[in-house]
Amino acid sequence: MVRQSGLGPGSDAVLKPAGRTGAVHDMFFPAGNSSRRTKESTAEMKLRIVVTEGLEELPLAWLKSEVEVIESSWKNPQQLRRDLAHADGLIVRTYTQVNTELLSAGSKLRVVGRAGVGLENIDQEACKQSDVQVISTPGANMHAVCEYVFNLIFHLGRRLVHVPGPISADAFHSYRKTVRGLELHGKTMGILGMGRIGRAVGRVAHAFGMRVIYNDLVDVAVHIDYPATSVPKPELYAGADILTIHVSHFEGNRNLVGESALQLMRRSAYLINTSRGEVVDAHALAAALRAGTIAGAALDVHEPEPPPADYPLWGMANVILAPHLAARTQGAMDAMSWVARDVVEYLRQLPTK
Repeated sequence: MVRQSGLGPGSDAVLKPAGRTGAVHDMFFPAGNSSRRTKESTAEMKLRIVVTEGLEELPLAWLKSEVEVIESSWKNPQQLRRDLAHADGLIVRTYTQVNTELLSAGSKLRVVGRAGVGLENIDQEACKQSDVQVISTPGANMHAVCEYVFNLIFHLGRRLVHVPGPISADAFHSYRKTVRGLELHGKTMGILGMGRIGRAVGRVAHAFGMRVIYNDLVDVAVHIDYPATSVPKPELYAGADILTIHVSHFEGNRNLVGESALQLMRRSAYLINTSRGEVVDAHALAAALRAGTIAGAALDVHEPEPPPADYPLWGMANVILAPHLAARTQGAMDAMSWVARDVVEYLRQLPTK
């Protein structure tokens, strides 16, 4: 069963540990947690929480004031297992693999907090079998990623020309004669995956005067408050001037955008991926870019991360390769880190394990 925690008022909530962050936190409940413990009865018990990939300064300081914090690392699995031996909670980000092996090291472990959106690094079935709660922050980075998508689009299609110092009149006017950029107004934005972030991107695209088309596995029309048309994938690929990907992680999405999809796209089209690296077939994309099948691409996510030396997209002039930065704004990082509060609140309701 999935339940969202409540939200509180105001953007200043991140400055108030007792308040809400403004992010939506999802709780994934395993079976069997019917008993509850009051906050008063747990006040005498010092909770112990392991943090493996860091938290932002204020949420981490608050967490340390409330519980015993063990700052461990996913890069040292043996030490992490030792740290989990007496831990009540675990807070991770992207790279800590929470699986049966890791869970077996935490006999007291009751909850895993994911300071982020995707849960591909957390084996939810293993958590359920171990009676371990999973809490995440699916709405925390929505605005940051949406803004970043347009940042990538403009870097691809309308890069700024910086004049670092005095230049001649001929040089100055030569820019005006030769530079031509992409204008979004009147173009078609194709969105593959119309969840929270996809819908936010569509809303901004509509504000720019773009036509919005999308494809999703489920009917999301009731959640869209602007003109947008659901289309089959082939029509999405063929009709988009910009194709931006916002799908979830599951094995069926591996190489979802490959040779057949790329062959359908316009030669003037751009591809943006800020979702999951494995969704795009990098070899097929490199071939399409070399052949001029599409105009360019911007990838913030890769498979694996970091990309290896033989990554086929290295060194291509019409590609932007970014190091997984879409959610890296201070606001989003704070909101994701405040999962710490929900982890503590959850633990304070439970009996000792």
